[in-house]
Amino acid sequence: MARRGVRRIGCAAAASVVGIYTVLLGYFVVVVYPMVWMLYTSLKRDDKIFSHPFQLPDPAELQWVNYETAWYVGKFGQYFGNSVLVTALTVALVLLLSSMAAYALARFAFPGARPLLFYFLAGLMLPVQMAIVPLFFQMKSLHLLGTLHGLLIAYVASGMPFAVFVLTGFFRSLPASLHESAVLDGANEFQAFWHVMRPLAKPGLITVAIFSFLGTWNEFFMAFIFLSGEGATRFRTLPLGLANIAIVSQYRVDWGMAFAGLVMAMLPALLVYSLLQKQLTKGITLGALKG
Repeated sequence: MARRGVRRIGCAAAASVVGIYTVLLGYFVVVVYPMVWMLYTSLKRDDKIFSHPFQLPDPAELQWVNYETAWYVGKFGQYFGNSVLVTALTVALVLLLSSMAAYALARFAFPGARPLLFYFLAGLMLPVQMAIVPLFFQMKSLHLLGTLHGLLIAYVASGMPFAVFVLTGFFRSLPASLHESAVLDGANEFQAFWHVMRPLAKPGLITVAIFSFLGTWNEFFMAFIFLSGEGATRFRTLPLGLANIAIVSQYRVDWGMAFAGLVMAMLPALLVYSLLQKQLTKGITLGALKG
């Protein structure tokens, strides 16, 4: 009887493992196949895209020219540069400002500290679509519409609440004795923060950096609103450039070029995530344990 019970438990465990791996394999196919399909579709001619959408391209007919056309004719080189610039500045400013704000809120007791933290958290509860009208008129009054620095300000402001929320928990979990030791050794408050406490919050900073990068790199709504007008065409980011080639041509577009542009937009996000995946997992795990 005991052996039968052990066998049943073993069979149940094996079936459970098989079921889990089957679900994960199905999820992998659902997520990865569209990216693979997009990649090989970007190397096809337009007629092949529509006549044989799921067929692999002939190696002798790979249309590498689609990428050249997208980069130069479709101005994706310009859009790519704008996206890199605004994303890099957004991530850097969000990390700098939110880490200092979170450190102050986590380490110092001062009047209004708790309401100020709730003020930042309120930004997580307000969808940007609800604030876009007053924000538009404010940008207009400050003459920031149609400029990259206006879009940069909007991105930094929208990214701060999440970053402050995450980093406040990390700084609260760090031992106060480290800060005290640095101060006793002659460091001022900024030096103690920058050289001692900030490096210890590296997992949280990397987590914030990844989410900030992905959110900014793929953002379309605010860029579409704030970079409207003919004078702002040179400031378009990649999502705007991808949408524009379809809208302007009334969807009669060079689809090989469009898919090449999609691959260009996708690869940096995949590269950043693959390079920082371990740090992201570590940061989320530590945040859960500290919470």
